[in-house]
Amino acid sequence: MKFALLQINPTVGALEDNRRLIVSKSIEAFKQGADIICTPELCLSGYPPEDLINKDHFCDDCDKHLNKLKNELPKDCLVIVGSPTIRQKKKYNSLVIFNNGEIIDEYHKQILPNYSVFDEKRLFKEGDSSLIISYKNKNIGFHICEDSWDINHKSSEDLINKIDYLINISASPYHKEKSEERKKILSSAAKKINTTLIYCNLIGGQDELVFDGGSLVISNNGKILSSANYFKEEIFEWHIDKNVNSKKSSLEEEIYEALKLGLNDYVNKTGFKNVIIGLSGGIDSALVLAIAVDVFGNKNVEAVTMPSQFSSNETLNDAIKMAKNLNIKLHTLPIENLFNEFNFSLSKIWGNEKEPNLTEENLQARIRGSLIMALSNEYNKLVLTTGNKSEIAMGYCTLYGDMCGGFSLLKDVPKTLVFSLCKWRNSIDQIIPPTIITRPPSAELKPNQKDSDSLPSYDILDPILELYIEKNMSLKNIISQGYDKKIVEFVINNVEKNEYKRRQTPPGVKITPLSFDRDRRMPIANKYLS
Repeated sequence: MKFALLQINPTVGALEDNRRLIVSKSIEAFKQGADIICTPELCLSGYPPEDLINKDHFCDDCDKHLNKLKNELPKDCLVIVGSPTIRQKKKYNSLVIFNNGEIIDEYHKQILPNYSVFDEKRLFKEGDSSLIISYKNKNIGFHICEDSWDINHKSSEDLINKIDYLINISASPYHKEKSEERKKILSSAAKKINTTLIYCNLIGGQDELVFDGGSLVISNNGKILSSANYFKEEIFEWHIDKNVNSKKSSLEEEIYEALKLGLNDYVNKTGFKNVIIGLSGGIDSALVLAIAVDVFGNKNVEAVTMPSQFSSNETLNDAIKMAKNLNIKLHTLPIENLFNEFNFSLSKIWGNEKEPNLTEENLQARIRGSLIMALSNEYNKLVLTTGNKSEIAMGYCTLYGDMCGGFSLLKDVPKTLVFSLCKWRNSIDQIIPPTIITRPPSAELKPNQKDSDSLPSYDILDPILELYIEKNMSLKNIISQGYDKKIVEFVINNVEKNEYKRRQTPPGVKITPLSFDRDRRMPIANKYLS
């Protein structure tokens, strides 16, 4: 028996294109000798289809494309296609099994996840029965993603000691180190059911989510027999005498690849061709620029530097150096005169004796935001914002200023990780001027400003944010970890009072277990700070 797992990258809603992708890859796999061909979860519709499922006509259209597949898929093999289905006015997350030009059976997902980024229970009806088919003298059972996560559920109990192979088609989204968690869970399922588990996972970016691939074959004793690549489309083939394992990446490389994939697919799937970045000479914009050029090449990436009277020659020179290193077009738009004009106009209300404060700092950011958005409008280039998770968590960012843009690439990347990623990227070739990495971070909105004037040092701040946001720990429990009470109170207060800002940020790639976009849903008006 030879399996082909189509680790492919469909687009949500592109039913015609997705069907053609399934057909072309299935034919290719069949020509290479595949007996069973698997596609990822909801491959026909794209994943996650979200509230498209609430449109009956969308599900009907999926069914029409399933019917077309009967005549297009290779005949002398088994092909498993993930798709939404509508049966007796009930909607299911299904896998549909094709053989010899017919749909021979269907399986409906039994465990619908309703946590973290998932809300499938509001869209689908749970399946209530398991499925075992016989093919080439082998008994084959089926799961869809979460069905293998709970080994005590009937979806697993019904299959114990009854099947030779369990096929799991999945769309399991990425976060850092998720692959190891996934392997442990799937190994437990294979051992419990006492079968060889064939796991086909989705690849690609969809809005904030990235799907990392890493399809697997696991023996009935929980051993990884073979694994596909991560962050790469491929037809992954396996038969009983072929054991292949992909190489293990460093954490920095893994995250960098996730950011590249998420950026590439967001830009391409939303129809943009070019991106533009505000390049300050700071570390965040340097990392965004590096990733963008790695993804799109230097001809499709432009940057603009917008120095003020507070910008240092060092940061401006570093921005110019980096643009030269990457051979990209760099525009320079000084903002000092614009800033003075704004102040002159506003002085008619607040007078000439007013001492500069945060208002003037934010005004500079908003001038820059207006300029870069004007360039975006004129030239149809997507603006990539450069704020990181630490700043966005603390509200250390300006609405309608540095938050302006179409995609917030580092939205889920803590500041300390930004430094690590820049160092890792420079270990390949030194495209980021070293002084950008070694210089103390600064927004440069007033004389001699440093981030540490307003925030705890990032090596203290980031662990506190992780405990509070990702681990949901209380004030008391965080302090018990050895952190200063006043610092922890300051951090928690800033996180909660800036929820309104985060609601107005562009989407960004999820790379931690708990991101702001899809995982964390906190009230804006909220007095519970503990």
